[in-house]
Amino acid sequence: MKAILMLEDGKSFRGEGAGVEGEKIGQVILNTAVVGYQEMITDPANAGKILVFTYPLIGNYGCAPKFNESKGAWLSGLVIKEKSRIYSNWQAKQSFDDFVKEQKLLVISEVDTRTLAVHLRQKGEMLGVISTSSFEPKELLAKIDSFRKKKAESGLVKVSVSKIKHVGKAGGEKIAVLDLGITSSALKQLEALGLSLMILPFNTPAKEILRLRPKGLVISNGPEEDSGLTQVAKNIKGLIGKLPILGISTGHQVLALALGAKITKLKLGHRGVNYPIHSPKSYKGEITAQNHACVVDTESLGKIKEVKATAHNLNDRSVEEIESKKLKLLGVQYIPASPGLDEVNPVFKRFVKML
Repeated sequence: MKAILMLEDGKSFRGEGAGVEGEKIGQVILNTAVVGYQEMITDPANAGKILVFTYPLIGNYGCAPKFNESKGAWLSGLVIKEKSRIYSNWQAKQSFDDFVKEQKLLVISEVDTRTLAVHLRQKGEMLGVISTSSFEPKELLAKIDSFRKKKAESGLVKVSVSKIKHVGKAGGEKIAVLDLGITSSALKQLEALGLSLMILPFNTPAKEILRLRPKGLVISNGPEEDSGLTQVAKNIKGLIGKLPILGISTGHQVLALALGAKITKLKLGHRGVNYPIHSPKSYKGEITAQNHACVVDTESLGKIKEVKATAHNLNDRSVEEIESKKLKLLGVQYIPASPGLDEVNPVFKRFVKML
């Protein structure tokens, strides 16, 4: 099955189709991670995107339901160099081929992803279309143009829970999680701390959250630049100073918006597992996992009293962490991933101390 990836600037890449047939449009983004393809495919933060894996071989260790970050795949499409014909891992339950078919995911393989990555790094992230049915450049570019002109609908209603869901330790401290697209790995770490979690729909009013009387609030990660995030920020503005709040990735951006800061977009997002950050208070650096294209504007953040940037990206000096001890706020732009062996990231431990 032949397939094509057409970018909005006219650059195209031909390859072989996998998964399902069809045509999908979305913003084309890169991720440089060597492993974790199943987690990235099922991460709600990637909803609506066409994801390019820069690592050249995908599928060699198979897939297993336990590694899904959510209930399914949210991507518009996937671009890879080579699909492994075999898989080998003691935890694997199915092949990559079977997984993408089960998730009804449109995939294009045999693409020169090295050239594609260089092109996107030079030009920046842009819209693209994967098609297994049409190969006419003018027709595909017209479809991209039409897609761009459409009013963007919020995807939060799809990735968020529709009603309150309770997980974690029954007798533990009660924490509310505002679900913008929370990942299974983040919930697992919070549960490991012995917390009782109330996962709330993204549009839960501030008064309702206070009525539930949680000890603290976590604003989860999720899709960036969603049209519904502005309203979420307005909603949680009334919670600042009333209970401890932790914002993760997109949740960090929402928290910054609620405080009055601005959000700016990077030419090329930070997406991978090797991004160095540094805190001005420490001589130590840290390597983090990241998946974002937007950052908190440093100048606007500097005008907010009682809130400081407590970590920066060492590559471009973008804000990676904000904190306010007086307001009991903590926001991290990076992903607070588990260090391994079911350990809990220090970010979650710092939040628990705030309670």
